[in-house]
Amino acid sequence: MRVDVVTIFPEYFSVLELSLLGKAQDKGLLDFHVHDLRDYTHDRHRTVDDTPYGGGAGMVMRAQPWSEALSAVLEASPVQRPVLLVPSPAGSVFTQATAQAWSGEEHLVFACGRYEGIDERVMLWASERFDVRPFSLGDYVLNGGEVATLAIIEAVGRLIPGMVGNPDSLVEESHSDGLLEYPIYTKPSEWEGYEVPPVLLSGDHGKVDATRRQWQLERTSERRPDLIEALSVAALDKKDVATLGSLGWQLDGDQPHR
Repeated sequence: MRVDVVTIFPEYFSVLELSLLGKAQDKGLLDFHVHDLRDYTHDRHRTVDDTPYGGGAGMVMRAQPWSEALSAVLEASPVQRPVLLVPSPAGSVFTQATAQAWSGEEHLVFACGRYEGIDERVMLWASERFDVRPFSLGDYVLNGGEVATLAIIEAVGRLIPGMVGNPDSLVEESHSDGLLEYPIYTKPSEWEGYEVPPVLLSGDHGKVDATRRQWQLERTSERRPDLIEALSVAALDKKDVATLGSLGWQLDGDQPHR
């Protein structure tokens, strides 16, 4: 996968050389290119922003540097129509399912906005050349798109085949099945008076799997009830139904409710 990032803070992305992302580049699984938006300006101050039409606080990123930067990225793209990802509090919320879908793309381009955002005409211009997808990490506002971009690169990149040493670990983690991950433990079996649950030491793999599923439902019910509400009752087995019932959930419809 090729990943291009356009930003006014290219040094922000030096971390892409570290850990699994750095190893993925060495293996040829990921091909990163970071572009300084200011390189596409034409004044001595390298200006990328201006005051908003209609008034209001803050500054807006100008269209001209963005169109030139994205045109340069497009020229080097391995596909005819790359995916342009735009971090924005006005975008759709990024989820694990989104990460799975984007991990199959050949070329992702990130447009890291700053200030009050990018001139909306850039999105219209880009939509004729890219598959534009504004996205948000959640219902809060960041100073710019760089943090969100790094999060997406890691979330998507780790799903690329060959990126993670044990692919089974991707199946058993939070959100892979719509639930939060179960609690995990390692040696020693007793630490500071706290003991590992006996079932994990039993050697009974069937009982371990059943208990972990119960823990998933309990943890998700406590921390993210919205995920329980999104489950399909028809997809739950008898043990799931019993567990959710004991937690106060009603299962007399298509989705659990309280």
